[in-house]
Amino acid sequence: MANLSETYACIPSTERGRGILISANPKNNAILYCNGRSVFIRHLDKPLDVSVYTDHAYPTTVARFSPNGEWVASADVSGTVRIWGSYNDHVLKNEFRVLTGRIDDLQWSPDGLRIVACGDGKGKSFVRAFMWDSGTSVGEFDGHSRRVLSCAFKPTRPFRIVTCGEDFLVNFYEGPPFRFKLSHRDHSNFVNCVRFSPDGSKFITVSSDKKGVLYDAKTAGKIGELSMEDAHKGSIYAVSWSPDSKQVLTVSADKSAKIWAISEDGHRKVIKTLTCTGSGSFEDMLVGCLWHNNYLVTVSLGGTMSVFSATDLDASPVILSGHMKNVNSVVVLKNNPNVILSCSYDGLIVKWTKGIGFTSKLNKVIDKIKCFVAAEEEIVTSGFDNKVWRISLQGDQCGEAECVDIGNQPKDLSVAILFPELVLVAIDSGVVLLQGTKVLSTVNLGFPVTACTLAPDGSEAIVGGEDGKLHIYSVKGDSFSEEAVLEKHRGPITVIRYSPDVSMFASGDVNREAVVWDRASRELKLKNMLYHTARINCLAWSHDSSMVATGSLDTCVIIYEIGKPASSRITIKGAHLGGVYGLAFTEENSIISSGEDACVRLWTVTPQE
Repeated sequence: MANLSETYACIPSTERGRGILISANPKNNAILYCNGRSVFIRHLDKPLDVSVYTDHAYPTTVARFSPNGEWVASADVSGTVRIWGSYNDHVLKNEFRVLTGRIDDLQWSPDGLRIVACGDGKGKSFVRAFMWDSGTSVGEFDGHSRRVLSCAFKPTRPFRIVTCGEDFLVNFYEGPPFRFKLSHRDHSNFVNCVRFSPDGSKFITVSSDKKGVLYDAKTAGKIGELSMEDAHKGSIYAVSWSPDSKQVLTVSADKSAKIWAISEDGHRKVIKTLTCTGSGSFEDMLVGCLWHNNYLVTVSLGGTMSVFSATDLDASPVILSGHMKNVNSVVVLKNNPNVILSCSYDGLIVKWTKGIGFTSKLNKVIDKIKCFVAAEEEIVTSGFDNKVWRISLQGDQCGEAECVDIGNQPKDLSVAILFPELVLVAIDSGVVLLQGTKVLSTVNLGFPVTACTLAPDGSEAIVGGEDGKLHIYSVKGDSFSEEAVLEKHRGPITVIRYSPDVSMFASGDVNREAVVWDRASRELKLKNMLYHTARINCLAWSHDSSMVATGSLDTCVIIYEIGKPASSRITIKGAHLGGVYGLAFTEENSIISSGEDACVRLWTVTPQE
């Protein structure tokens, strides 16, 4: 059997020019954020303690805990709100179609009986408040003419709701049932976020006009604005109150976060500016924030979460980062099996350490990554152009990068482990053999090539074709001579890998079948590996060559033991929402997987008796 031991979670989805919303559990230090169709529950004091809700049919936008922490309301781009349990199996309580378009924000009432949601919609339906158990509407929300970006529920009685959006308006509603009371137009650009103070005495709005405005929570009368002295120099995307209602945290496109003192006598000045270390690129713009208990969290456009301590703001923040897009490859470094490298197709390479999680992001060398292998202290990778890159690894960063143009787009890469200078590259019509950054030979094989692998000593190559055949070649210098053609697959080959002891090799195809072959006799070693329901994307061998694992588009990882029938397999169902794209074994029979959900997971495998 296989048990999940660690999850290296993805980061929140972000969008340039928009703020994002993260929220926290009032009963503990768990936070909620969204990426793709998933909602992540993550503990600030235990970053590897991750829980994922994956039942939305459309990309999620916002999620919030109920006041008692037992339930979560999450919304998506279709205008649907799902209410589900925050513990164990995340059982679904209710599902409501609230708006006709994307939901941008939602909030529970302090008694946990009502929910207000806002966003985009047809006509004038940009805001709706409803009962959490029946979905019955509790009021009419007129007054907005464009998308509503944020809404807030007053945390004390009498209940009030405030909304703000792209029409530059801040609207105030009394209820329940809620009715329009008054409107303010104190901003001259999109109003991105509105929040009530925890004591229910004030609320604040922040806008792309770089201003923050304070209002009285009962009457909605304007109290004043955040001081222009030491103010933000860019759009303010999000705001969050301190638990004692005496300070607010704001984040801006100027890449800074500021803490403001909000005193009773009307003074509103900056007491601390937090700057997060970054590359200096536009990805360092801050688009989300949260002040929860003793934690201050900021989120950058690149998705990096910086966690500051409220009691020691001068201390370096804890950085929580990872991937935002599909993770298509994962490798374990041979000289340090505790270090894992993963790469996503957007060109980001992340270094993880077992037991710790995120270690560092490697500096970006190429914009898009399709193929990715690691040998010794070097990465060999290719993108969607005609180049193959060799990048040296220097600690937590990439060193010198050299590239060679092979004249065709690479489809697959394989490195001779014992002679890492040798690299075999699959192209449409054949293969290219590289030594360092020099092209030794380009061979037209006469059939469409889909996958390849090179023996550890570089003496043999196996090439898979679109016709489902495996062609075995002996490699001498720069020449290839065909030794055999193996036929068993009924679809184009997707992946081929030699076992570490080089006595076997395994192959997988589009038609969901995997096969293990004996290298010497070229006979079938393990057959009937037909337990996936979609194409096989990746394949990995255990270090002692006793197990082989396959990952598929059907979201599952299946582990087979050599010497046992395929029917006695170990299956990990739903390993990654959207499909599994990367697999690698670590030293002690644990397996790393990565996939469409932008997460990397570590599983402990216990062979069956």
